[in-house]
Amino acid sequence: MSPQIALPREVPLPGGTTNAGRVSRIGNTVRRPDRPAGSSTRAVLAHLERVGFDGSPRCLGIDSQGREVLTYVPGRAPISPTPPWALTDDALTSVAALLRRYHDAVQSFDPTGLAFGHTVPDRFRGPNPLIAHNDPNLDNIIFRDGRAVALIDFDLAAPASRGWDLACAARLWVPLRERADAPPEVRDRLLERLTLFADAYGASLEERRELVEAVAECHRWCYAIVRAAVADGHGEFNRVWRGGGRGRAERTGRWLAAGGARMRGALGV
Repeated sequence: MSPQIALPREVPLPGGTTNAGRVSRIGNTVRRPDRPAGSSTRAVLAHLERVGFDGSPRCLGIDSQGREVLTYVPGRAPISPTPPWALTDDALTSVAALLRRYHDAVQSFDPTGLAFGHTVPDRFRGPNPLIAHNDPNLDNIIFRDGRAVALIDFDLAAPASRGWDLACAARLWVPLRERADAPPEVRDRLLERLTLFADAYGASLEERRELVEAVAECHRWCYAIVRAAVADGHGEFNRVWRGGGRGRAERTGRWLAAGGARMRGALGV
C-alpha cells in the first residue's frame, strides 16, 4: 500500500472585519471570499506582478469553493490590540515608503473597462488617477523585522489620487484623531508623526495639501461603508460599532474637521 501523503490543513487567519473568520491559509496560499469587483482587483495584482512590485500577494485564481486564491505573504500584521512595535516611528515611515512604492508601481495600470466596488469622491480622483488601496488599515499591512513589506486586502481599491490614499493611510497610522483616542505612546506627537509620514513618502506640496483636504472626507467615506455594513446586519461590524466604534468615529470626524489649520502648519502648506 502506498503511503498516504498529508495534505496541508486549512488554518483560519486572524484579523479583518469585513471577512472576519472567512479567510484561511492552506500551505503557502490564502483563501478568501470572492466579490463582485474581484476580477478588477485581480487585474491590479497581475499588473503589480508584471512590473516587479514585491509588496503585494500574487493571485493564483479561484478554488473549487469559489474562493480567491492568493500567495501567502510571510510576516505579521499588527492586529488589535495594536502591539507597541507598530507604533514606532520606524514602522510609520516604512508604511509611507511602502505606499510610495505601490503608487509608483500602480501608476502605469490602465483601469479602462474595469468596475471597482466603491467610488471615491470626484474631486479626489483628478485627471490622472491611480488605483488607490483605500484601506491601508493596520491589519492590512504585513511587517517583517518591524518594517512594512506588503499591502494585502484590496477590496476597497478604486481610482483616486495619491493625496487621497495618503490621507487614508495617515488617518490610521499617525493616527489622526482626538488625543484621548490615540495610543498613549504617540498621543502627544500626532502632528510630528504626520510630518514624518509625509516626509518618508516624499510627498510634494500639492500632495500634502490634498492630504489635508482629503482626510476628513476620507474618514466620512470609510464610515459610510461601515454604517452600510452595520445596517445590513454584518455581525463583526455591529460588534465594533456598538462596542465604542461609533463614538470614536464621531469624535475623530469632529477632530479632523477642526484640525485643518494644525495639519497644514505641520506639513508646511
